[in-house]
Amino acid sequence: MKFRYAKLIAFSICTSLLLSACGGENAEPQTNADGKPIISWLNILHSASPPTDTVLNKIEELTNTDIQFSWIPDASKEERLNTSLASGSLADIVSLTILENSSVRNALKAGVFWEVGPYLDEFPNLKEISADMRNSASIDGKLYGIPMQKQVSRNGVIIRKDWLDNVGLPVPKTTSELMEVAKAFTEQDPDGNGSKDTTGFIDRSDLVFGAFKTLGSYFGTPSGWAVSEDGKVTPEFESEGYVKAMDYMKELYDNGYINQDFAVTAKKDQQEGFAQGKAGIYVGALFDSKNLLNLAKGVQDDMDLIMVNDITSTGNESDRAIWSTSNGVGGLLAFPKSEVKDEAELKQVLKFMDDLMSEEIYTLMTYGIKDVHYSLEGNAATITDTKLWEQEVQPFSSSRPNENGYDIHDSDPLRVESDRLIQENTKYAVLNPMYSLESATFSEQGSELQKIITDATYKYILGKLDLQGFQDAVQTWRKSGGDKIITEYEAAYQAVQNK
Repeated sequence: MKFRYAKLIAFSICTSLLLSACGGENAEPQTNADGKPIISWLNILHSASPPTDTVLNKIEELTNTDIQFSWIPDASKEERLNTSLASGSLADIVSLTILENSSVRNALKAGVFWEVGPYLDEFPNLKEISADMRNSASIDGKLYGIPMQKQVSRNGVIIRKDWLDNVGLPVPKTTSELMEVAKAFTEQDPDGNGSKDTTGFIDRSDLVFGAFKTLGSYFGTPSGWAVSEDGKVTPEFESEGYVKAMDYMKELYDNGYINQDFAVTAKKDQQEGFAQGKAGIYVGALFDSKNLLNLAKGVQDDMDLIMVNDITSTGNESDRAIWSTSNGVGGLLAFPKSEVKDEAELKQVLKFMDDLMSEEIYTLMTYGIKDVHYSLEGNAATITDTKLWEQEVQPFSSSRPNENGYDIHDSDPLRVESDRLIQENTKYAVLNPMYSLESATFSEQGSELQKIITDATYKYILGKLDLQGFQDAVQTWRKSGGDKIITEYEAAYQAVQNK
């Protein structure tokens, strides 16, 4: 592996500097002066500035490597990666977090990166990557990097438990019971202030990460796409569950059980509204509970939250389901053949990846150094110096190959419970069967075509479109390219099945 970078290049990376930093024309020694392998990493930066060397030095010590990072700001990652791929200016490890990007997918299919599937079982941590994860992260049936393993399904319902007690209702277990809670929170006086000034739900203009998709799961809506035993592919919005979810949202809207401006509400306003006591039901990521409670301090100090992840429309445990559009895949850590020259170098990088998945290094990349950044009681970690943690640790958190299954955890009770429920969700997650497959038409027109369905869904919920009007919009989607997408996905699915 080649030496390309200063220890940490400055944050103000321009494209020319990035390309020269990653360029591979002049081969340098594969090891540093201490004989440690030098591993270059083209990585995405999600924080304000790159980390200092404190935690990096510890990671290098534990992996016996010299790690040379080049950081690309998240806001410009697509442009920078496209440029690097086009010019062949890469690094030993490249963080690919936008697998739907056409340049990325084309590079993967063209053999720019090593296929690593056959090697994973040679390493103790890498071999634990599940078959579902490997399949979901594969392109045309081949795995071209280490999957960045995220939470498979993190969504659920967060409810004001103190309000439930005030209106005398139990924690809901069905969609009908959830509707009753929404009604009571709207029509009664759950906060006890003598005014009718609350609603049940507070939602935002997001049909995926807001309430709609999670509610859809409770009615049996597939995650993005469904595929039958004979290989026929259908989009989620042609399912019965999707229509039932629209009807449910429409009932909430018509009765005033949800904020009437939800279709134009931003996430920030949604969360602040909940924290201010305007509503008692929030549907989204379960770990949002901690942030909601923090926002409520000094405003709603009596707020008591409960998280629910087992709601169904039938009341039957066997019908539990929750969507997982990306199947827990946060991207790939991929290894270009132009930089990782042979199998020996590949195995050296894979060993490094395997080391990063250890509990000790996960802890470093998540919490930092004990008694410097965090304190530990049992396996519960508490950040003790937030500013220092943000400077020296936080930038590494998005680089972890795996985020699940470690003993160490946040000490906050709400975070502990949300993590438990999110892990439990994995057993009931409905995966997107088309996630790793490709439709050229979807790549080119998918976002534009989705607007047809999104607009029709909102119009249906708001009473501006009836069922026939929604179905007409679906036919418009099909005629505008949807039928072609379905045909391409069916062909891609059959091709993988026949391998």
